[in-house]
Amino acid sequence: MKIKQADTWFSKCVRERSDWVCECCGKQYEENSQGLHCSHHFSRRHRSVRWCGDNASSHCFSCHQRLGGNPVEFARWIENKLGNGLVQILEDKKNTLVKISKLEEKEIADHYKNEYKKLKERRRNGETGFIEFDSYQ
Repeated sequence: MKIKQADTWFSKCVRERSDWVCECCGKQYEENSQGLHCSHHFSRRHRSVRWCGDNASSHCFSCHQRLGGNPVEFARWIENKLGNGLVQILEDKKNTLVKISKLEEKEIADHYKNEYKKLKERRRNGETGFIEFDSYQ
């Protein structure tokens, strides 16, 4: 699956949101480390939730591989993180077919680029830990 600019900026937001910490095992990573991934709960192929902040977490390579290979464990982890209600909302949204134009993909990329800048500014101002960002959707 091709990585788009919207994916790149969204991924940066997800990893910055967690302060470069794996949300599963708690391991700290250096900024821009390749070891920390943007892990989607529902696959990126579902464009209706592809760039939804609630549909992604920061996971180290090991946790990403383990959870991705164990769907029952991953589902349990997501329910513990989000709660059953939000998981159901995401699942319903995932099952909605959407068509996203090139123009809207650019808007999504621009949105997450701006959100990333806001996150970085908050870090420069001394904020630490998990910082939520505004999802496009």
